[in-house]
Amino acid sequence: MTEGISNKKQLHANTIRQSVCLRLYLPMHMISRALLIICILAACLTSFAQPVFNGGDAALAKYLKEHIIYPEFSAKNCISGTVKVRFRVNKSGAVDQVSSYNGLGLDLDDEAVRVVKMTGGKWELPGGTEAATFILPIRFTPDDSHCNGVTKLSRQQAIQAYRNRQEQENVVTNYYQNKYLGKADTTKESFIIALKSQLGFDDTFIDDLLKQADDKRKQGDNEGACTDWKFIRNIGSTRADAFIAKDCKF
Repeated sequence: MTEGISNKKQLHANTIRQSVCLRLYLPMHMISRALLIICILAACLTSFAQPVFNGGDAALAKYLKEHIIYPEFSAKNCISGTVKVRFRVNKSGAVDQVSSYNGLGLDLDDEAVRVVKMTGGKWELPGGTEAATFILPIRFTPDDSHCNGVTKLSRQQAIQAYRNRQEQENVVTNYYQNKYLGKADTTKESFIIALKSQLGFDDTFIDDLLKQADDKRKQGDNEGACTDWKFIRNIGSTRADAFIAKDCKF
């Protein structure tokens, strides 16, 4: 019985087993359409234990096309990039140890990891193999025709802007989480409301997030949907409370 070995030297030394790149158009949050280039680059860490997606490369590309949701920050700022997702496939086809490998430090990382987690049960391993580790790069590229007037950011600028926004979002969510527990300093609420306005946390934003959560729920990703619903609650809105009460029991 053999398991894929996962140290860096062997990762870089391995032969690429298969490479397929496809251009796919799909709906995108905040921008009506995005061009997503999915490069399926299967880098298995053992030459004899290559996982195969049920139906092959075309089926994998179709699955990614149907399930990837271009994330909000990168969509709004027309940010592109390649996310390498590293994961292990066991003999039953389940996936675990899913993480971005040398990630971009943006919300593209989270979306790539989310959709790979959903492929569990859809892989096959050669007989006699207990598990193997796999690298799947996914390239996100927004459609330039929908990016007119958007200031393009360098990778470092994008990462810094994203981190700054995350810090501001955390100020808002921490305030409301404490408020629900009766621990918030309510004299700061006017500041929090102003910060929410600055971040664009308005009804349109919540509408978009509710739709995104519903899309994830329809995909069978209840965990992803609950993350979005709880975020809505934690920015001070009650619009997702019914969904949380019904579907977020875990």
